[in-house]
Amino acid sequence: MRPVAMITGGTRGIGLGIAQSLAAAGYDLLLCGRRAETEVENTLADLRRYNVSVKYVQADISQTDDRHSLVEAGKSTYQRLNVLVNNAGVAPRERTDILALKEDDFGQMLQVNLQGGFFLTQLAAQWMIEKRQVDAGFHGKVINISSISASVASVNRAAYCIAKAGVSMATRLWAVRLAEFGIDVYEVRPGIIKTDMTAAVQEKYDRLIADGLLLEDRWGTPEDVGKAVCALATGQLPYATGQVLVLDGGLTLPRL
Repeated sequence: MRPVAMITGGTRGIGLGIAQSLAAAGYDLLLCGRRAETEVENTLADLRRYNVSVKYVQADISQTDDRHSLVEAGKSTYQRLNVLVNNAGVAPRERTDILALKEDDFGQMLQVNLQGGFFLTQLAAQWMIEKRQVDAGFHGKVINISSISASVASVNRAAYCIAKAGVSMATRLWAVRLAEFGIDVYEVRPGIIKTDMTAAVQEKYDRLIADGLLLEDRWGTPEDVGKAVCALATGQLPYATGQVLVLDGGLTLPRL
């Protein structure tokens, strides 16, 4: 019986890179996103070429009912969950100086990028704990995708930074709480990754990378993140629950 991975936002960008890596490793997939299934049919078909099962649920993780529907769909389809990857997130609708940030925009950013994943983890963890109670050999994984914005301050993206910092603390909290049930929790912290979300600032970062912003002089890719998540999911980095894996090409490495 193949292991099952739930990946939020798993049909585009970083989430798709993760889905491809886990499918290649033999994981059945439970994916969600806000788009209708008809809009992602080609992507789902490509993932099924790895000879794994792929279930898609249209769901907005910021909504309580959608989170419950996603988990219930997983239970009815697979009856098991081995890995949860909290990847879904949104960029700010506009980059606004912290002095002019609107309360509604702040709340929306936290609801999607922090609250949704936190309470989906709660549901998934309860399901994993049930499995552990009937199978002492069961080991689950929760992998949170955050951002270097969890530690790097951008005053024109304050709500995004605060949300990602919250994801970082949530990782620690869940790692402590779930350890007794054999569930490991990790944070993967990407840097500048080339996706549709970063397309609007590609010219800016092309220039900064050319000027030496990074130690590795290239954009990161969804495949880079997918490989890292796969290593964590498959137990290639044991004895490390609660830890942060930074994938930023050396951007945040202090240097003189």
